Amino acid sequence: MKRMRVSAIQRFLVLAACLLAACLVLPAGNGGAAEQPDELLLGIEPEHNIFDQMERYRILAAYLSDQLGVQVKLTIMSRYGEVIKRFKSLRLDGAFLTSYTAHLGIKELKLEPLVNPVNLNGESTSQGLIFVRQDSGIRDVADMRGKGIVFVDPATMEGYLYPLAYLHQHGVIDTNMFFSRFYFSGSHASTIFAVLDGRADIGAAKNTVFNKLVQSDPSISQELHVLARSPKVPEVTLCVRQEVDETIRERLTAVLLDMDATVEGRKVLARFEALRFIQSNKSDFDIIEQTAQEAWASIAEHGSD
Repeated sequence: MKRMRVSAIQRFLVLAACLLAACLVLPAGNGGAAEQPDELLLGIEPEHNIFDQMERYRILAAYLSDQLGVQVKLTIMSRYGEVIKRFKSLRLDGAFLTSYTAHLGIKELKLEPLVNPVNLNGESTSQGLIFVRQDSGIRDVADMRGKGIVFVDPATMEGYLYPLAYLHQHGVIDTNMFFSRFYFSGSHASTIFAVLDGRADIGAAKNTVFNKLVQSDPSISQELHVLARSPKVPEVTLCVRQEVDETIRERLTAVLLDMDATVEGRKVLARFEALRFIQSNKSDFDIIEQTAQEAWASIAEHGSD
């Protein structure tokens, strides 16, 4: 009888502790609705000059903070593949992600894609380019044998997965055997300069970075020859965790989509170097899944990476 009485007391204490915990996590006075966060932490992947990029996004973050009444903070992710780790550690509420990492986040972490910025040329997409020097004598995959190739990063569609799939389609089974060497530069711009400077014979990078460099130095387009272009994919997508309050997600989306309709919004867009934001669609990433599957199939066949 004594043993049964102690067990009942223990059950009562556990129940009381659970009820107390439930009370502690519910905000007071709002009927149990989710409490608006004090801040949102958004990640940025390194794409161009890191200082210029951070300044562009800082202007956008200040505008969002003012419109949402929530402080929007930014953090630069040191490399492309870091995004998954950062989301898993719950250090990020969202991030402006390039095509492949956005695809990974949607697929593996169930992130919600919200919007895509439209650049000053009226495009919200990018393409992977495979290019060589004009004077290299390389004009097709057969000419690449025994040469050196530079990629961007294993977690980039335009700078790695697309060229790998392209090579696989053209009969290159083992990149270790086919090329004299291959390496990763870490950024699209560095890949382009590696080919320009003769440190690699072949390169792969995204067209938007390529075009931006050409605008600064038109001679680049005369020195480099583009051999192939990938299908178009979303260049940058703002993705957020599903755990972020739905009201905040909806307000964040609405503010970004309406920016080009206000004077202040258009000023911020001009400094952000975009025309507007458009709604993102998960189906836009289907081509990335197809490309990635072929690329990883190629890697599996020769086990090079």
